[in-house]
Amino acid sequence: MAETTTGRRERKKAQTRQALTDAAVRLFTERGFDDVGVREVAEAADVSLSTLFKHFPSKEALVFDLDADIESALIAAIRDRAPGQPVLHALRDHMVRTRTAVRTDDPTFLLVESTPALRDYARRMWSRHEKALAATLADATGLAADDLAVTGLARFALEVPSLARTSDDPARAVRDLFALLETGWATTPLARQEDGPGQDG
Repeated sequence: MAETTTGRRERKKAQTRQALTDAAVRLFTERGFDDVGVREVAEAADVSLSTLFKHFPSKEALVFDLDADIESALIAAIRDRAPGQPVLHALRDHMVRTRTAVRTDDPTFLLVESTPALRDYARRMWSRHEKALAATLADATGLAADDLAVTGLARFALEVPSLARTSDDPARAVRDLFALLETGWATTPLARQEDGPGQDG
């Protein structure tokens, strides 16, 4: 079957985005994020500057080509969870899979980890998914979209990858953080009255 015009157009857009992302990661890795301009990235990908900004709203966004996919995957993890599985566990398992899939020797991962502006952007990018995640949690549980149980879980869960990022075992860190979200801090020293430094026993 002949490829449709829409199919060709979408394929061309995907190729352009990939070329821009590849060029950006290569140039940023070689010379440093702060020392490369967006015009240089456009030239390296053989597109105009206006074309670059049609695909990516900012310099930081060039490194993160999967923003929409990340949100879709978060929503799918809740909506497509196994029958009877609590939404908290579905979200935890999705986060564990996401962290496990990250290759720490991947050039993009290394670039983000070594560039404060990109680390900050990645954190803000995750936070942008809070509203969509909260709405999905509300739909799945029957709670109101502004219920603190819903908005709190959405916000805290999206902080988990950032907190787990520096761990030697990110997947285990994700599980431990979700265990805190599930059971709270009651079993930790933070919630127990104990003699602290400088206090008499």
